[in-house]
Amino acid sequence: MEKYCITPQLFRAQKGKSDSVEDAEVEEEKSFRRTTMEVAMVEALTHGGREHQIVAAKEIRKLDTKQRRKLVERGAVPPLVFMILAVNDYECVEAGLSALLNLAYGSERNKFCIAKSGAIPALLKIIQWQDEALLEHAIGALLILSSCSENKRIIVSSGVVQYLFQLLVSKLSEGNRISDQVKLDIMCTLLNLSTSSEIVPLIVDSGGVMVLEHVIHVSEKASRLVEKAMALLESIVSASGEALQKVCESQAMIRALVEAVEDGTRVCKEHAVVILMLICKSCTERYKGVILREGAVPGLLQLSVDGTKHGRDKAKELLRLLRDSHNHKGGNSGSHHSKKVLLEQVMNQIEYEERSGSSIQMVKEMLAKLKT
Repeated sequence: MEKYCITPQLFRAQKGKSDSVEDAEVEEEKSFRRTTMEVAMVEALTHGGREHQIVAAKEIRKLDTKQRRKLVERGAVPPLVFMILAVNDYECVEAGLSALLNLAYGSERNKFCIAKSGAIPALLKIIQWQDEALLEHAIGALLILSSCSENKRIIVSSGVVQYLFQLLVSKLSEGNRISDQVKLDIMCTLLNLSTSSEIVPLIVDSGGVMVLEHVIHVSEKASRLVEKAMALLESIVSASGEALQKVCESQAMIRALVEAVEDGTRVCKEHAVVILMLICKSCTERYKGVILREGAVPGLLQLSVDGTKHGRDKAKELLRLLRDSHNHKGGNSGSHHSKKVLLEQVMNQIEYEERSGSSIQMVKEMLAKLKT
């Protein structure tokens, strides 16, 4: 009888087959356990008592992206929304909010499902409670949900836009009784919503321009809050002639824009320059004169020298617009005439530098003289 020879190759083949079967069984077992856990969590959230709901909600943060998606598909969102409506039960509300934040993060499908399940009105109620800790969670959740384009109509129809503007004004006037993170998240939420042209008129009708003027006026120009406020203002005035007219008619706003060009972050400066350009292009010579009288030129010249390429280009374009206005403006004082001549020299030097690629040192020296 011929002997069956077990060669090393055959042994490896048999071992590979065994390992493959074993791996499949392990994965099947893991899948079964995950499914069992997901079903149990949804069951606890839907039909469990308060303690079971809180425990299940807290466990959600431990799940991976796929498990969170499955949990939403199995119906975890409605009971979580119900949890955050539990008035006077801080622990229950906090657990529900944290769970919704975890489910929303990184998934457009989950964000839409959460909004569609009634989370926005529930979040608005929590925001109106004005509990500091819960407010931060609720605004954070609203920010994440607002990043989903399909949610914007739902959010706006809830009345939350008007309330966020009211909240900003009331808290800032009371001495900044909300954290910087909450203020920043509110501004980022409004910025997300402003990308829809249909929403901009609502922001304008809600007094958004005046609120932004207030925020920019009372806040540090180099802060991220002012940077986002300036981005929001640019988005609004770019889409709304009415909003632009309100900005033009506010000398305090023009002053704030000029200050932002001087003292804001690099991104903030660029937003401010674009808004000032829109003012110059869309409004009368009178507003150009206001910009000049507020002292915009030194900041613009500085930005034209050391800004990003986008910032330099926009600053130079605005300087040319203002230079034309400056040339037509009256005034024969020696100081006015000397600054007018110096501005012309600086602009000529900038244009020469653009053509030749030469050093900008001379521009910096002229800029120093213009600031004196």
